[in-house]
Amino acid sequence: MPKRLRLGILFGGRSGEHEISLISAASVLRALDPRKYEAVPIGITREGRWRVGSTPQQLAQAPERALTGILESGQVVTASADPGRPGLIPIGNRTALPEAASADQRLDVVFPVLHGTFGEDGTVQGLLELANIPYVGAGVLASAAGMDKDAMKRLFRDAGLPVVKWVLVLRNDWESHPGAWRRRIARGLGYPLFVKPANLGSSVGISKVRGPGELSAAINRASCFDRKIVVEQGLDAREIECSVLGNDHPQASVPGEVIPVNEFYDYEAKYLKEGSQLVIPAKLSRRLTRQVQDLAVRAFRAIDGSGMARVDFLLDRTRGTLFVNEINTIPGFTPISMYPKLWEASGIPYPELIDRLVQLALERHREKERSSFRLDEEPPGRV
Repeated sequence: MPKRLRLGILFGGRSGEHEISLISAASVLRALDPRKYEAVPIGITREGRWRVGSTPQQLAQAPERALTGILESGQVVTASADPGRPGLIPIGNRTALPEAASADQRLDVVFPVLHGTFGEDGTVQGLLELANIPYVGAGVLASAAGMDKDAMKRLFRDAGLPVVKWVLVLRNDWESHPGAWRRRIARGLGYPLFVKPANLGSSVGISKVRGPGELSAAINRASCFDRKIVVEQGLDAREIECSVLGNDHPQASVPGEVIPVNEFYDYEAKYLKEGSQLVIPAKLSRRLTRQVQDLAVRAFRAIDGSGMARVDFLLDRTRGTLFVNEINTIPGFTPISMYPKLWEASGIPYPELIDRLVQLALERHREKERSSFRLDEEPPGRV
Protein backbone atom coordinates (compact mmCIF):
# COMPACT_ATOMS: atom_id res chain seq x y z
CA MET A 1 0.00 0.00 0.00
CA PRO A 2 1.38 3.49 -0.86
CA LYS A 3 2.41 5.64 2.07
CA ARG A 4 -0.37 7.91 3.34
CA LEU A 5 0.13 11.64 2.90
CA ARG A 6 0.23 13.64 6.11
CA LEU A 7 -2.26 16.35 5.18
CA GLY A 8 -2.51 19.45 7.34
CA ILE A 9 -6.01 20.99 7.31
CA LEU A 10 -5.58 24.64 8.24
CA PHE A 11 -8.82 26.21 9.52
CA GLY A 12 -10.28 29.00 11.64
CA GLY A 13 -8.31 32.21 11.39
CA ARG A 14 -8.59 35.83 12.40
CA SER A 15 -10.96 37.01 9.68
CA GLY A 16 -14.69 37.66 9.80
CA GLU A 17 -15.17 34.35 7.99
CA HIS A 18 -13.88 32.25 10.90
CA GLU A 19 -17.11 30.26 11.35
CA ILE A 20 -17.42 29.47 7.65
CA SER A 21 -13.89 28.08 7.69
CA LEU A 22 -14.85 25.55 10.39
CA ILE A 23 -17.79 24.30 8.33
CA SER A 24 -15.62 24.01 5.22
CA ALA A 25 -12.85 22.18 7.10
CA ALA A 26 -15.30 19.70 8.63
CA SER A 27 -16.64 18.93 5.15
CA VAL A 28 -13.13 18.30 3.82
CA LEU A 29 -12.32 16.02 6.77
CA ARG A 30 -15.46 13.95 6.17
CA ALA A 31 -14.48 13.42 2.54
CA LEU A 32 -10.85 12.37 3.12
CA ASP A 33 -10.02 8.75 2.40
CA PRO A 34 -8.17 7.46 5.53
CA ARG A 35 -6.30 4.99 3.31
CA LYS A 36 -4.70 7.91 1.46
CA TYR A 37 -4.40 10.62 4.09
CA GLU A 38 -3.44 11.10 7.71
CA ALA A 39 -5.39 14.23 8.58
CA VAL A 40 -3.75 16.78 10.87
CA PRO A 41 -6.27 19.53 11.70
CA ILE A 42 -4.49 22.78 12.55
CA GLY A 43 -6.67 25.47 14.06
CA ILE A 44 -5.97 29.19 14.17
CA THR A 45 -7.91 30.98 16.91
CA ARG A 46 -9.54 34.38 16.49
CA GLU A 47 -6.50 35.82 18.26
CA GLY A 48 -4.13 34.16 15.79
CA ARG A 49 -2.79 31.34 17.99
CA TRP A 50 -2.09 28.02 16.27
CA ARG A 51 -3.36 24.81 17.89
CA VAL A 52 -3.35 21.15 16.95
CA GLY A 53 -4.93 18.03 18.42
CA SER A 54 -7.76 15.49 18.27
CA THR A 55 -7.68 11.83 17.26
CA PRO A 56 -8.75 10.04 14.06
CA GLN A 57 -11.77 8.63 15.90
CA GLN A 58 -12.92 12.07 17.05
CA LEU A 59 -12.45 13.51 13.59
CA ALA A 60 -14.44 10.72 11.97
CA GLN A 61 -17.32 10.75 14.43
CA ALA A 62 -17.87 14.47 15.03
CA PRO A 63 -15.52 16.70 13.01
CA GLU A 64 -17.24 19.99 13.93
CA ARG A 65 -16.97 19.24 17.65
CA ALA A 66 -13.37 18.08 17.23
CA LEU A 67 -12.38 21.28 15.42
CA THR A 68 -14.01 23.46 18.06
CA GLY A 69 -12.18 21.47 20.74
CA ILE A 70 -8.85 22.03 19.04
CA LEU A 71 -9.40 25.80 19.00
CA GLU A 72 -10.37 25.78 22.67
CA SER A 73 -7.84 23.38 24.20
CA GLY A 74 -5.52 21.96 21.58
CA GLN A 75 -1.74 21.87 21.86
CA VAL A 76 -0.33 25.32 21.18
CA VAL A 77 2.12 25.20 18.29
CA THR A 78 3.94 27.51 15.97
CA ALA A 79 4.47 26.95 12.27
CA SER A 80 8.09 26.55 11.32
CA ALA A 81 9.38 28.70 8.46
CA ASP A 82 12.59 26.64 8.42
CA PRO A 83 12.73 24.45 5.29
CA GLY A 84 15.05 22.13 7.19
CA ARG A 85 12.32 21.44 9.73
CA PRO A 86 8.99 22.17 8.06
CA GLY A 87 5.87 21.51 10.06
CA LEU A 88 4.61 22.35 13.54
CA ILE A 89 6.66 23.03 16.66
CA PRO A 90 4.99 22.68 20.12
CA ILE A 91 5.08 25.65 22.49
CA GLY A 92 5.07 25.10 26.25
CA ASN A 93 3.50 22.17 28.04
CA ARG A 94 0.98 19.91 26.38
CA THR A 95 -2.57 20.75 27.33
CA ALA A 96 -5.81 18.85 27.75
CA LEU A 97 -5.34 16.53 24.79
CA PRO A 98 -2.84 13.86 25.88
CA GLU A 99 -4.06 11.58 23.10
CA ALA A 100 -3.25 14.14 20.41
CA ALA A 101 -0.85 13.21 17.66
CA SER A 102 2.66 14.57 17.99
CA ALA A 103 2.65 18.18 16.87
CA ASP A 104 6.23 18.41 15.69
CA GLN A 105 6.11 16.05 12.73
CA ARG A 106 6.60 16.93 9.10
CA LEU A 107 3.59 17.82 6.96
CA ASP A 108 3.57 16.45 3.42
CA VAL A 109 0.92 18.87 2.14
CA VAL A 110 -1.18 21.65 3.68
CA PHE A 111 -4.76 22.35 2.66
CA PRO A 112 -5.58 25.91 3.78
CA VAL A 113 -9.33 26.00 4.36
CA LEU A 114 -9.13 29.61 5.46
CA HIS A 115 -11.37 32.32 4.10
CA GLY A 116 -10.64 36.03 4.09
CA THR A 117 -7.89 38.07 5.70
CA PHE A 118 -4.80 36.32 7.12
CA GLY A 119 -5.53 33.12 5.22
CA GLU A 120 -6.70 33.74 1.69
CA ASP A 121 -4.61 36.86 1.09
CA GLY A 122 -1.12 35.40 0.63
CA THR A 123 0.07 35.66 4.24
CA VAL A 124 -0.23 31.96 5.10
CA GLN A 125 0.91 31.06 1.59
CA GLY A 126 4.10 33.06 2.15
CA LEU A 127 4.79 31.19 5.38
CA LEU A 128 4.35 27.84 3.61
CA GLU A 129 6.66 29.01 0.81
CA LEU A 130 9.37 29.84 3.35
CA ALA A 131 8.95 26.40 4.92
CA ASN A 132 8.99 24.79 1.45
CA ILE A 133 5.78 22.86 2.17
CA PRO A 134 3.46 22.03 -0.73
CA TYR A 135 0.01 23.53 -0.28
CA VAL A 136 -3.34 23.46 -2.03
CA GLY A 137 -4.47 26.47 -4.00
CA ALA A 138 -3.12 29.78 -5.20
CA GLY A 139 0.35 31.09 -4.46
CA VAL A 140 1.30 34.35 -2.78
CA LEU A 141 0.72 36.63 -5.78
CA ALA A 142 -2.59 35.13 -6.88
CA SER A 143 -3.86 34.95 -3.29
CA ALA A 144 -3.06 38.61 -2.62
CA ALA A 145 -4.44 39.78 -5.96
CA GLY A 146 -7.55 37.63 -5.64
CA MET A 147 -8.23 39.00 -2.17
CA ASP A 148 -7.86 42.68 -3.03
CA LYS A 149 -10.90 43.60 -5.13
CA ASP A 150 -9.26 46.77 -6.46
CA ALA A 151 -6.00 45.09 -7.54
CA MET A 152 -8.02 42.18 -8.94
CA LYS A 153 -10.16 44.44 -11.10
CA ARG A 154 -7.08 46.24 -12.43
CA LEU A 155 -5.53 42.92 -13.47
CA PHE A 156 -8.79 41.82 -15.08
CA ARG A 157 -9.13 45.11 -16.93
CA ASP A 158 -5.54 44.96 -18.19
CA ALA A 159 -6.15 41.39 -19.38
CA GLY A 160 -9.07 42.62 -21.47
CA LEU A 161 -11.79 41.14 -19.26
CA PRO A 162 -15.11 42.98 -18.89
CA VAL A 163 -15.55 44.55 -15.43
CA VAL A 164 -18.09 47.00 -14.06
CA LYS A 165 -17.03 50.58 -13.34
CA TRP A 166 -15.64 51.15 -9.86
CA VAL A 167 -13.99 53.76 -7.65
CA LEU A 168 -11.42 53.08 -4.93
CA VAL A 169 -11.81 55.08 -1.72
CA LEU A 170 -9.19 55.05 1.03
CA ARG A 171 -10.53 55.23 4.58
CA ASN A 172 -8.36 58.21 5.57
CA ASP A 173 -9.33 60.13 2.42
CA TRP A 174 -13.02 59.48 3.06
CA GLU A 175 -12.74 60.63 6.66
CA SER A 176 -10.90 63.80 5.57
CA HIS A 177 -13.06 64.77 2.57
CA PRO A 178 -16.41 62.93 2.60
CA GLY A 179 -18.21 65.62 0.60
CA ALA A 180 -15.72 65.52 -2.26
CA TRP A 181 -15.98 61.73 -2.43
CA ARG A 182 -19.77 61.80 -2.44
CA ARG A 183 -19.71 64.13 -5.43
CA ARG A 184 -17.08 62.11 -7.27
CA ILE A 185 -18.97 58.85 -6.77
CA ALA A 186 -22.27 60.39 -7.91
CA ARG A 187 -20.65 61.79 -11.08
CA GLY A 188 -18.64 58.68 -11.92
CA LEU A 189 -21.03 55.87 -11.01
CA GLY A 190 -24.48 57.13 -10.22
CA TYR A 191 -26.99 55.07 -8.24
CA PRO A 192 -27.64 52.31 -7.28
CA LEU A 193 -24.19 51.05 -6.37
CA PHE A 194 -22.43 48.58 -4.10
CA VAL A 195 -19.90 49.38 -1.38
CA LYS A 196 -17.43 46.69 -0.34
CA PRO A 197 -14.31 46.29 1.81
CA ALA A 198 -11.53 45.59 -0.68
CA ASN A 199 -10.09 42.66 1.30
CA LEU A 200 -12.83 40.42 2.63
CA GLY A 201 -15.08 37.63 1.40
CA SER A 202 -18.44 35.96 2.03
CA SER A 203 -20.09 39.35 1.37
CA VAL A 204 -19.03 40.59 4.82
CA GLY A 205 -19.37 44.37 5.06
CA ILE A 206 -21.07 44.77 1.67
CA SER A 207 -24.00 47.17 1.25
CA LYS A 208 -26.29 48.06 -1.61
CA VAL A 209 -26.73 51.83 -1.84
CA ARG A 210 -29.88 53.01 -3.59
CA GLY A 211 -29.36 56.75 -3.20
CA PRO A 212 -27.04 59.47 -1.80
CA GLY A 213 -28.60 59.27 1.66
CA GLU A 214 -27.33 55.71 2.16
CA LEU A 215 -23.75 56.21 0.94
CA SER A 216 -22.05 57.47 4.12
CA ALA A 217 -23.37 54.64 6.30
CA ALA A 218 -22.28 52.05 3.72
CA ILE A 219 -18.75 53.42 3.39
CA ASN A 220 -18.40 53.76 7.17
CA ARG A 221 -19.51 50.14 7.57
CA ALA A 222 -17.06 48.87 4.95
CA SER A 223 -14.24 50.93 6.49
CA CYS A 224 -14.62 48.95 9.72
CA PHE A 225 -13.14 45.97 7.87
CA ASP A 226 -10.51 47.53 5.60
CA ARG A 227 -8.65 50.75 4.81
CA LYS A 228 -9.54 50.29 1.13
CA ILE A 229 -13.17 50.54 0.05
CA VAL A 230 -14.41 49.58 -3.40
CA VAL A 231 -17.50 51.37 -4.71
CA GLU A 232 -19.02 49.65 -7.75
CA GLN A 233 -21.68 50.60 -10.24
CA GLY A 234 -24.88 48.71 -9.47
CA LEU A 235 -26.52 46.49 -12.06
CA ASP A 236 -29.77 44.59 -12.30
CA ALA A 237 -27.96 41.32 -12.90
CA ARG A 238 -28.12 37.57 -12.62
CA GLU A 239 -25.33 36.09 -10.46
CA ILE A 240 -23.43 33.38 -12.34
CA GLU A 241 -20.55 31.34 -10.90
CA CYS A 242 -18.00 28.99 -12.45
CA SER A 243 -15.37 26.77 -10.81
CA VAL A 244 -11.81 26.45 -12.13
CA LEU A 245 -9.41 23.56 -11.46
CA GLY A 246 -5.79 23.18 -12.56
CA ASN A 247 -2.37 24.77 -12.68
CA ASP A 248 -0.84 25.80 -16.00
CA HIS A 249 -3.70 24.22 -17.97
CA PRO A 250 -6.85 25.04 -15.97
CA GLN A 251 -10.32 23.79 -16.78
CA ALA A 252 -13.71 25.32 -16.09
CA SER A 253 -16.79 23.56 -14.72
CA VAL A 254 -20.34 23.97 -15.89
CA PRO A 255 -21.63 27.37 -14.74
CA GLY A 256 -24.22 27.72 -12.01
CA GLU A 257 -26.57 30.51 -10.99
CA VAL A 258 -27.31 31.88 -7.54
CA ILE A 259 -30.83 33.15 -6.94
CA PRO A 260 -30.55 34.86 -3.54
CA VAL A 261 -33.37 34.98 -1.04
CA ASN A 262 -32.39 38.58 -0.28
CA GLU A 263 -32.02 41.44 -2.75
CA PHE A 264 -28.44 40.31 -3.38
CA TYR A 265 -26.27 37.40 -2.21
CA ASP A 266 -25.14 38.89 1.10
CA TYR A 267 -23.78 37.05 4.17
CA GLU A 268 -27.26 36.40 5.53
CA ALA A 269 -28.48 34.95 2.22
CA LYS A 270 -25.38 32.75 1.95
CA TYR A 271 -25.22 31.26 5.41
CA LEU A 272 -28.01 32.29 7.78
CA LYS A 273 -31.30 32.49 5.90
CA GLU A 274 -33.00 29.69 4.02
CA GLY A 275 -34.45 30.22 0.57
CA SER A 276 -31.49 31.02 -1.70
CA GLN A 277 -31.35 28.72 -4.71
CA LEU A 278 -28.38 27.27 -6.58
CA VAL A 279 -29.31 26.41 -10.15
CA ILE A 280 -26.83 23.90 -11.60
CA PRO A 281 -26.23 24.07 -14.46
CA ALA A 282 -27.26 27.67 -15.02
CA LYS A 283 -29.95 28.23 -17.62
CA LEU A 284 -27.74 29.86 -20.24
CA SER A 285 -27.42 29.55 -23.99
CA ARG A 286 -24.53 27.49 -25.31
CA ARG A 287 -22.81 30.69 -26.41
CA LEU A 288 -23.08 32.26 -22.95
CA THR A 289 -22.00 29.02 -21.27
CA ARG A 290 -18.85 28.92 -23.40
CA GLN A 291 -18.24 32.62 -22.72
CA VAL A 292 -18.51 32.11 -18.95
CA GLN A 293 -16.08 29.19 -19.05
CA ASP A 294 -13.62 31.05 -21.26
CA LEU A 295 -13.68 34.17 -19.09
CA ALA A 296 -13.33 32.05 -15.92
CA VAL A 297 -10.12 30.48 -17.22
CA ARG A 298 -8.82 33.86 -18.41
CA ALA A 299 -9.54 35.42 -15.01
CA PHE A 300 -7.72 32.53 -13.32
CA ARG A 301 -4.70 33.09 -15.54
CA ALA A 302 -4.83 36.89 -15.13
CA ILE A 303 -3.91 36.55 -11.45
CA ASP A 304 -1.58 33.55 -12.07
CA GLY A 305 -3.95 31.21 -10.25
CA SER A 306 -3.18 27.62 -9.33
CA GLY A 307 -5.13 24.71 -7.91
CA MET A 308 -8.60 26.10 -7.57
CA ALA A 309 -10.77 29.18 -7.77
CA ARG A 310 -14.38 30.17 -8.19
CA VAL A 311 -15.07 33.01 -10.59
CA ASP A 312 -18.23 35.07 -10.08
CA PHE A 313 -20.02 36.91 -12.89
CA LEU A 314 -22.76 39.49 -13.30
CA LEU A 315 -25.07 39.02 -16.28
CA ASP A 316 -26.85 42.31 -16.97
CA ARG A 317 -30.55 41.53 -17.37
CA THR A 318 -31.18 44.57 -19.55
CA ARG A 319 -28.33 44.36 -22.06
CA GLY A 320 -27.33 40.72 -21.70
CA THR A 321 -23.73 41.81 -21.07
CA LEU A 322 -21.48 39.55 -19.00
CA PHE A 323 -19.03 41.04 -16.47
CA VAL A 324 -16.36 39.32 -14.37
CA ASN A 325 -17.18 40.33 -10.81
CA GLU A 326 -14.46 38.64 -8.72
CA ILE A 327 -12.38 35.51 -8.16
CA ASN A 328 -12.20 33.51 -4.93
CA THR A 329 -8.97 31.57 -4.52
CA ILE A 330 -10.19 29.59 -1.48
CA PRO A 331 -13.88 29.13 -2.24
CA GLY A 332 -16.26 27.67 0.29
CA PHE A 333 -16.17 23.90 0.81
CA THR A 334 -19.32 23.64 2.91
CA PRO A 335 -22.01 21.12 1.91
CA ILE A 336 -23.94 23.93 0.18
CA SER A 337 -20.95 25.65 -1.44
CA MET A 338 -21.01 26.25 -5.16
CA TYR A 339 -17.39 25.26 -5.90
CA PRO A 340 -17.69 21.51 -5.12
CA LYS A 341 -21.28 21.39 -6.36
CA LEU A 342 -20.28 22.70 -9.78
CA TRP A 343 -17.52 20.10 -10.11
CA GLU A 344 -19.86 17.35 -8.99
CA ALA A 345 -22.22 18.42 -11.77
CA SER A 346 -19.23 18.35 -14.13
CA GLY A 347 -18.38 14.76 -13.23
CA ILE A 348 -15.91 15.13 -10.33
CA PRO A 349 -17.36 14.04 -6.96
CA TYR A 350 -16.21 15.71 -3.74
CA PRO A 351 -13.62 13.10 -2.60
CA GLU A 352 -12.05 12.96 -6.06
CA LEU A 353 -11.95 16.76 -6.16
CA ILE A 354 -9.89 16.81 -2.96
CA ASP A 355 -7.55 14.17 -4.39
CA ARG A 356 -7.03 16.27 -7.50
CA LEU A 357 -6.36 19.41 -5.48
CA VAL A 358 -3.72 17.63 -3.40
CA GLN A 359 -2.06 16.27 -6.55
CA LEU A 360 -2.13 19.73 -8.12
CA ALA A 361 -0.41 21.09 -5.00
CA LEU A 362 2.35 18.48 -5.31
CA GLU A 363 2.64 19.15 -9.05
CA ARG A 364 2.98 22.89 -8.48
CA HIS A 365 5.60 22.30 -5.80
CA ARG A 366 7.64 20.06 -8.10
CA GLU A 367 7.51 22.74 -10.78
CA LYS A 368 8.81 25.35 -8.32
CA GLU A 369 11.61 23.01 -7.30
CA ARG A 370 12.88 23.12 -10.89
CA SER A 371 13.81 26.79 -10.45
CA SER A 372 17.22 27.79 -9.15
CA PHE A 373 17.53 30.32 -6.34
CA ARG A 374 21.34 30.55 -6.46
CA LEU A 375 23.59 31.96 -9.13
CA ASP A 376 26.20 29.22 -8.72
CA GLU A 377 23.98 26.32 -9.72
CA GLU A 378 22.01 25.40 -12.81
CA PRO A 379 18.31 24.63 -12.40
CA PRO A 380 17.64 20.86 -12.50
CA GLY A 381 15.98 19.64 -15.66
CA ARG A 382 17.30 22.44 -17.85
CA VAL A 383 17.51 21.30 -21.47
